[in-house]
Amino acid sequence: MKALIFAAGLGTRLKPLTDTKPKALVEIYDQPLLGHVLRKLSKAGYTEVVINVHHFGQQIIDYVEANPIEGMTIRISDERAELLDTGGGIRQAGNLFSNDGRPFLIHNVDIFSNLDVADFYHQHHHCEGATLLVSERKTSRYLLFNPDDNRLMGWTNIQTGEVKSPYPNLRVEDCRMYAFAGIHLFCPSLLPLMEAWPTRFSIIDFYLSIADKVPIIGVPKSDLQLIDVGKPDTLHQVPQELLG
Repeated sequence: MKALIFAAGLGTRLKPLTDTKPKALVEIYDQPLLGHVLRKLSKAGYTEVVINVHHFGQQIIDYVEANPIEGMTIRISDERAELLDTGGGIRQAGNLFSNDGRPFLIHNVDIFSNLDVADFYHQHHHCEGATLLVSERKTSRYLLFNPDDNRLMGWTNIQTGEVKSPYPNLRVEDCRMYAFAGIHLFCPSLLPLMEAWPTRFSIIDFYLSIADKVPIIGVPKSDLQLIDVGKPDTLHQVPQELLG
């Protein structure tokens, strides 16, 4: 199994901790966030991992080299010259995986959850497009799905009323509304569809642009426990059982 870890973010919400180190190396329970995610993926059977880097990128490279994981090959997708956003980051990193046609898991370095990442992969690795972990978490921005098959139809901001969709006559009230959990499976057959996109772009914008042509499926997890370690006080709110 293969995985891409998003670790290139500036970590501005974690300042001042990220004034001298990348967000991925901020520690919780005496281990960097990146170390926890790598350990969880390794225990689940992931053997091929790509990590994208930007902010203090060399520190992440040094950490990976100093802390090898038996049975896991780790490559670096270097974004130090320019931060590529989520879509551009996936496009660059996707070309570093072995070319076997199998999808790869995408996991943010600052997300901890009770998701069984091996089960999620095995259940959905036959996807033709992408499979998104979603939940009923309260937010202002929701992805919109067909209630019959959970296929992505659009996006809405319920505070502003803005709607994005490849379907011009989409009715928000006819859709299921879920929050994106930041974990998804991506089929490499989508990479050629990204060629015409700019250097930096959002993966959600990309998914919305192809949702009427390629199946982008939402998978809700009713008992999902998920913490986004975005601010210093959230570092102390992660239960150890979510660390894997």
